[in-house]
Amino acid sequence: MTKSRKMQRKCKHCGPWAAVGGLALCLLLVMAGCAGQTPPVASGPPALAVWPLEDLSLPGNSRPEAAELMTAGIMEAVEANGDYALVERERLLAVLQELSLGSSELAAESTGLRIGRIVGARLMLFGAYQAVAAQMRVDLRLVEVETGRVIQTAQKTAPTGDLPQMMQVAAEAARELLQGQ
Repeated sequence: MTKSRKMQRKCKHCGPWAAVGGLALCLLLVMAGCAGQTPPVASGPPALAVWPLEDLSLPGNSRPEAAELMTAGIMEAVEANGDYALVERERLLAVLQELSLGSSELAAESTGLRIGRIVGARLMLFGAYQAVAAQMRVDLRLVEVETGRVIQTAQKTAPTGDLPQMMQVAAEAARELLQGQ
């Protein structure tokens, strides 16, 4: 007598499906046990990384030194807010060096979001500025790293000739952006 016939004789009602049913029942119990567990929630304020501002000014109106200064003003505003854990600039730079990305890849927001995930940021603050004649405009976006969804935006203008005022306006835009949360 073959082995399958022996199994059929042991249980007339179930037949060869008894083993499959038992396995399915075990799998269902394991899945039900896992469903009750919730993933650990990070405690403390959400991590926020500030991506360097992009200069969108036309040639002749460009102020490359302004990007670094305004980004620093934005970072100071984030730190002063206290509702977010600011990701250190050095961590962003270290990841950028490790990935050794080209300049076209650095300009893509998707690259910033990818780096944000690597450094553990839940939120990224992206922005750009554009100087036209005597005016400079700063645009900021707060983006959720996991989904890429823009949560909040802010925009401010300032005269282009005064770097301290440009820093101040960028910081004001950041405060407005974070208060809208």
